[in-house]
Amino acid sequence: MLQSRSGRRPPGRAATARRNRRPVRAVLAGLLTGAVLLATAAPALAVPPPPPNPTDGEIADAQATQEAAAAEVGRLQAEVALAQTELERLGVQAEAAGTAYLAAEEALQLAQAAADQAAADLEAAAAAVDAAVARIGGFAHDSYMNGTTLTTAAALLDSAGPGELVQRAALLDYVGDVQVDALEELEIARVRQANAESAARDTRDQMAAAEEQAAAAKAAADAQVAAQQGAVQAAEANKTALDQQLRDAQIRLLELQGARDAYAEWQRQKDAEEAAARAAAARAAEEAAAAAAAARAAAAAPAPAAPASSGAASTAPAASGAGYVKPTSGRTSSCYGVRWGVLHGGVDIAAPIGTPIYAAASGTVARTGPATGFGLAVYIRGDDGAVTVYGHVNTEYVRAGERVRAGELIAEVGNRGQSTGPHLHFEVHPSGAMYGGQVDPVPWLRARGVSIGGC
Repeated sequence: MLQSRSGRRPPGRAATARRNRRPVRAVLAGLLTGAVLLATAAPALAVPPPPPNPTDGEIADAQATQEAAAAEVGRLQAEVALAQTELERLGVQAEAAGTAYLAAEEALQLAQAAADQAAADLEAAAAAVDAAVARIGGFAHDSYMNGTTLTTAAALLDSAGPGELVQRAALLDYVGDVQVDALEELEIARVRQANAESAARDTRDQMAAAEEQAAAAKAAADAQVAAQQGAVQAAEANKTALDQQLRDAQIRLLELQGARDAYAEWQRQKDAEEAAARAAAARAAEEAAAAAAAARAAAAAPAPAAPASSGAASTAPAASGAGYVKPTSGRTSSCYGVRWGVLHGGVDIAAPIGTPIYAAASGTVARTGPATGFGLAVYIRGDDGAVTVYGHVNTEYVRAGERVRAGELIAEVGNRGQSTGPHLHFEVHPSGAMYGGQVDPVPWLRARGVSIGGC
């Protein structure tokens, strides 16, 4: 007989065999068995409320909004492209206008330099003419005052000899002729230089006018570029705003479509759970009928002699070769997996309240007591490092820090927390995390020699 440890509820009371059982008791036992099977037929799960289900009109409106925003973004994209192309064209024109302005400015500088040089040359030519006129005037004055013959005679009498006399006579005639010819050439040069200076001034004035026109063209081109840059910036700002509107519309549409998909998944899983519940109820009804029939047959048969010794009402399961056991007996009502968009992180085993729960593996109790969603729960950290969780228990028989062996009684099945029927919610966390890292317990136990059917 399994002994209870201090402070624990024993798994069951010992019953003394009685020899002369009445047939009515056997029938009642069969009926009770059928009632228990029917009571535990429904899956022990809490169906969450359905997620929001957007209407077709809401999705159609969101789709239309998204398409309208996309079309407007496309239109503004083309508008920005055209504005940028126009900006490039105006930029090229402004660059050409700037180059023309620089060329006109350079030509004006050259024309100004030429005009200044022509004015200087004209001034020098005029000075030469004035000097020649002064010399000729002095010569004429001397000739008038002294007379040509006297002057010539004086020059000749002053000669040292016949040879010098001849040279001086010839020189006097040459000087007179040369001075007159030089004066005429200088006057001609002065007139030409005056014409050149006038032409240089005209060229300078033309270059100045061209420079002014080039400056005005450059200023106009720069203004056009600045205005077009403003237009491009405005178009880009409008496009940025519409891009945000498009993203918002896309997000809204995705949210509605996601909500619709979540609702469809919820409905699909709900239908599957209901179908499983109906199938389980049908199986339970068949099993109840079979149990009642067996009870009736047993009532009709002679009662066998009862053994002299008494036995335990419940017996701990034998551990597998690897040292693991099934945590409780009963029917699998829900398997590991996603339900209505939420992970169901363990396996549910439906059984009457009070059904013994055993440690699936040897280890140390990590936590017991109230647990969110589970009502009461026991957490055991196994010697292999994995954490096993036992939820919705009615009564717990161990405390944190206690050492337990695989197959040792730790609690009994209950209906606490978020539960619609008495069952054990069993989880395995191989990573050693207390509240995460769940894996499917069925293949995990199967790999360790323990079988849980129904999944």
